[in-house]
Amino acid sequence: MKTKPLAIGVFVATAATVAYFPATQEAIAKTTKMINTPPNAVNLFAIPPIVNIQRPQIEVVFVLDTTGSMGELISAAKEKIWSIASTMASAQTAPDIKMGLVAYRDRGDAYVTQTIPLSSDLDSMYAKLMDFQADGGGDGPESVNQALHDAVNKITWSHQNSNTYKVIFLVGDAPPHMDYQDDVKYPVTVALAKQKGIIVNAIQCGQDNSATADWQQVASLGQGRYFQVGQSGNAVAIATPYDKKLAELSSKLDKTRLFYGNDEEKAKQASKMAATDKLHKEASTESQARRATFNASASGKANLLGENELVDAVASGRVKLSNLPKKTLPESLQAISTAAQEVFVGKAKQERSELESEIKILAGQRNDYLRQKVVIEGGKKDSLDVKLYGAIRDQAKEKGMIYEADSANY
Repeated sequence: MKTKPLAIGVFVATAATVAYFPATQEAIAKTTKMINTPPNAVNLFAIPPIVNIQRPQIEVVFVLDTTGSMGELISAAKEKIWSIASTMASAQTAPDIKMGLVAYRDRGDAYVTQTIPLSSDLDSMYAKLMDFQADGGGDGPESVNQALHDAVNKITWSHQNSNTYKVIFLVGDAPPHMDYQDDVKYPVTVALAKQKGIIVNAIQCGQDNSATADWQQVASLGQGRYFQVGQSGNAVAIATPYDKKLAELSSKLDKTRLFYGNDEEKAKQASKMAATDKLHKEASTESQARRATFNASASGKANLLGENELVDAVASGRVKLSNLPKKTLPESLQAISTAAQEVFVGKAKQERSELESEIKILAGQRNDYLRQKVVIEGGKKDSLDVKLYGAIRDQAKEKGMIYEADSANY
């Protein structure tokens, strides 16, 4: 085989380059002085800096019908958000993930639309999702046009990173009101989404034929995918022997977080902690296990830690405890010496590392268990899970994100 000689050759060449680098630098410096380059001239001998390669990004907004007929699908969404996030996180290069939501009903209901902005803080987004209940509607068409308009225009999408997979999933069971004269109709909105680089997929729930043509057109205009699922979503819902333990470990992991900052930053952190507490109290054991799996991934770190997390900041060297004003520290650390603070933070870091290792092992066992169950049950090809994962895998590929065929998380 030629692989081994080639690898040895590359190693030798690299070692030689490293060994002679100081001498090369000195020679370049001397040559530059001899040339006596004018101050405003381009220095041809300057070595360009190493360019930081951006991680790929995913921005996904679910536009979800929350009228009375959507009760089962809303329940499925509450269970599957973390699985969707974990699947997105399983790309060969872990992406940064942000999620948002537009809930919609119709005029005359308790609300027409409610928007949750894109954020890497999935805990806070999920806590708000948990509050949504199916109600209203019942007269046929809904405010689909308004919901799509809000998703494209009221959500703050990124503009600079060309590696961002920006996507909307429209999920509902009724056609749009095309008779509202002051509405911006979906063909106009979806055309604007295309200009912004946002793909629009359409997931039709149930068998209402009056909605099918519009749902298909939304997907076609949005360069997305149309698919139909049962009214319940046909989501994969399988409990595992690992769920309870993962939920317990996830709760312990959350307790290793220590936040610092000014009053405004601490208020924001307190809000995140409240969202996490709500999740542990109200979410199902299975959902908490899915969250633990996501948080253990490279993509899940942003959700777990949030902003200004002290243990990670100290461990990474971004922050020194001795440099922080006492009032910016967590209350539990303000009354003790810097040396004692360092011991406390060090223990939290050690505990976190041990918990993360245990979670990763159990999460892997859980995924293997679920995949075997799905195979036994026929592959679940008509499930919401499989169809969502297929769309994500194929569309994200255009942004350089590569997923294995069996990367779906349940």
